Amino acid sequence: MGRAPSAGAHRSGRARSTGTPDRRRPITVVSIAASDSGGGAGIQADLLTFAAHGVHGATVLTAATAQNTRSVTGVEPLSARLVARQMDAVFEDLRPAAVKIGMLYDAPRIRAVATGLRRHRARNVVLDPVMIAKAGARLLSGAAVAALRRNLLPLADLVTPNIPEAEVLAGMRIRSDADRRVAAATIYEHGPRAVLVKGGHGRGAVVRDLLYDGRFFTQFTAPRIRTRATHGTGCTLSSAIAANLALGYPLEDAIVRAIRYLRAALERGYFPGKGFGVPRRVAS
Repeated sequence: MGRAPSAGAHRSGRARSTGTPDRRRPITVVSIAASDSGGGAGIQADLLTFAAHGVHGATVLTAATAQNTRSVTGVEPLSARLVARQMDAVFEDLRPAAVKIGMLYDAPRIRAVATGLRRHRARNVVLDPVMIAKAGARLLSGAAVAALRRNLLPLADLVTPNIPEAEVLAGMRIRSDADRRVAAATIYEHGPRAVLVKGGHGRGAVVRDLLYDGRFFTQFTAPRIRTRATHGTGCTLSSAIAANLALGYPLEDAIVRAIRYLRAALERGYFPGKGFGVPRRVAS
């Protein structure tokens, strides 16, 4: 599945229990994404994932959605100017050690985020190119895909498309393992340092996530977990990778740890509404 995480490779973001406030600056990870009013995905999922990894979570809100476990009934973006001001506020004070990017809505917000990342020299940028909600609603306009390719992919340390998203970004159909490799290499040519084509949308008893770093392909495999508690799994995986990068793990180790975390959360999934369930990101 990949190299085991190396001992001593990370910094702990957890405060020791001493009975007094911990004055040390914590490790911060920022989520640049939309709000999910149902609490299953978006910044809500990211903050829970950050907390589970012992890092401080900051947010830059790009849009608000009206949604629950069954459907998305409305989306309204925040202004690109406010997105930029949120980024300035977070980066100038909290100095994030990693960035997770989720739903961006459209080209103006994509450009605002890209400008902010360059201005603040953001590091450990994990881009989850959210395009379609679990219930099927389109969350990224077609015109924005070109802006994402042009403005954001070159700034990403890792981009994490699922198979349908990889098809859009690569401009091709994916029907085989060979197609995944071609798609990953095609996306890589747009500038990210690495591409992880997620296998959750594939078929079969085994999930295959494929990493390409410009030189090597690395495949991470695990038995498929049969569950409907899958709302926000992409958000969870990408934010877990970002958290592990912030903690000091190398990329492959961060991915391995994030996959293990997501699998444990899926195995403990629960159903707060009448539709899809959600992974249990923080253990009860």
